[in-house]
Amino acid sequence: MRHDHLNNVAVDATEVAVAQAADLPGAAHLELVEGVIPLDPEQSVLDAMLAGWARQQRTRFLNEKGTISPRLTMVRRLVEFTNAYPWQWRPADAEDFIAHLRSPNRARPIAVSTGRGYETTLALFMSYLSDRRYGWPEACERRFGAAPQQIFTEDNRVAHVTEYEGQPGRRPLTFDEVQALFDAIDARVEQAQDLGRKGSLTARRDAALLKTIYAFGLRRNEARMLDVGDLRRAPKMPQFRQYGGLYVRYGKASRGSPPKRRTVLTIQEMDWIVDVLDDWINEVRPLFSPGRLPALFVTERSGRMSLRGLNTAFSNARDAADLPPELDLHSLRHSYVTHLVEFDYPERFVSLQVGHEYASTTAIYTGVSDEYRSRLVKRVLKSRHPDLWENE
Repeated sequence: MRHDHLNNVAVDATEVAVAQAADLPGAAHLELVEGVIPLDPEQSVLDAMLAGWARQQRTRFLNEKGTISPRLTMVRRLVEFTNAYPWQWRPADAEDFIAHLRSPNRARPIAVSTGRGYETTLALFMSYLSDRRYGWPEACERRFGAAPQQIFTEDNRVAHVTEYEGQPGRRPLTFDEVQALFDAIDARVEQAQDLGRKGSLTARRDAALLKTIYAFGLRRNEARMLDVGDLRRAPKMPQFRQYGGLYVRYGKASRGSPPKRRTVLTIQEMDWIVDVLDDWINEVRPLFSPGRLPALFVTERSGRMSLRGLNTAFSNARDAADLPPELDLHSLRHSYVTHLVEFDYPERFVSLQVGHEYASTTAIYTGVSDEYRSRLVKRVLKSRHPDLWENE
């Protein structure tokens, strides 16, 4: 008797917990309108599911534009591809979708990392729908006689077997390539000035922009969101004046956290950036008439630059320097990491400069030259066998 009583208590406690959990943001009964028969019940339930999932993600402070909206779009793409609704999906439907996207017959088959991202998004959506705390399985069973099920498992998802899965053509620029890039854009500035063209201001801005991205190892959005007030003095390096570092306020966020912040110090090997920024701040930027706009890099219409504008600045300079087309703006960040390693800065310092939590991430960015490897090997040999190098 006592055993049965304990079981009943456990069941009651479970029912209470489920009842409380049913009020979770995104729960079916909070999204569906009971007692109303919609003209298109399937579409109405799908819309309610997406609204509920969006609400659930907002409570986790995920980014609306960068995370939630693309995820909802991905679900709608699978609906359109299968011509079916989530409670009708089966693993074979998901597999056909991914196979279609990576087909060699497509103009641009998706990369492995992209496919994994799509699979993760859809798996998260189906986990939300199949979680009985939210009530969607019961709602679908009652309305359509079928409940949503997980469509991606370990058996049909991309295995993560390598640290780096980006395009193999993306790599750090060599020192000579960085110099060629900057020479090309400086030549564009001189040419525009000689011809008296209006574009000389834009060329000077792009030159300062790209040099700043390289000199501080910035991501695109980090550079775009810089304000003039983010320039920092370094007390121990007064020779850099107000350009001793940059305060990055829009670092890459993770897991719903706000953008990460860090201060990137100006290093001795990049001290040339001091004159570049000084010229930009005091001579060139005022000619754009930015008014009270705080943005460090501005457009001809006195606005903050767009991400596309940053990409265009790099691609124009890259093409003018006749560098490989697979190099992109992010390659400058890879170059910064690599060159700091070759300057013999400690690994931890490099990670802090670029905002990497783990040294393994920094290692992925690093592509040191053969010359550096040779110097490193020689240094180790000299330390272990000094007698062999006495006459050198």
